[in-house]
Amino acid sequence: MTSLLARFWLFLWRFEGVDRDEPVPAKCVMIAAPHTTNWDFPLTLALAKVGGVKISWLGKRSLFKGPMGPVMRWLGGVAVDRDAPGGMVASLAAEFERHEQLALVVPAEGTRSKTEYWKSGFYRIAELAEVPIVLAFVDKSTRTGGFGPAIEVTGDVTADMNRMRTFYEGKTGLKDGRFGPIRLKEESAKG
Repeated sequence: MTSLLARFWLFLWRFEGVDRDEPVPAKCVMIAAPHTTNWDFPLTLALAKVGGVKISWLGKRSLFKGPMGPVMRWLGGVAVDRDAPGGMVASLAAEFERHEQLALVVPAEGTRSKTEYWKSGFYRIAELAEVPIVLAFVDKSTRTGGFGPAIEVTGDVTADMNRMRTFYEGKTGLKDGRFGPIRLKEESAKG
């Protein structure tokens, strides 16, 4: 039933999923960009459902309070306390040891507003857990979305980010002007 709802949701938005040449790895950190509005989230969930990809995603703790809490957990949500980030990277990386399959969506931009730098947590989680980063996307310009390549983390932050920049080049978010540069502060500090 939920697959039918997901297909209907994509139909309403006039979006279609892009097929992947290979399956999404059983364990991966997944980033979803451009993240420019709350509507990216239900589109990504629908794309995952239609594409047969089971995802878990991070959400602020307030989303999981009250009657919506069980719904958010059923949709794959994992509550995080953004006011206490210390140890979150290590804690999330350790989750990969506890699961045979985990595709953890981490918001690389950290906000729906335009920002000058992405948050590096997704990279550090993947590096610590020794899992690849899958590049998920919603592209308004082509009205497509899906799951792009899996990038093995090499430790060369700039080289790895260059691969991400190449993939996301030309993709536009649902809200114009909110997708900022694809870079980490760590890159600026090195050079």
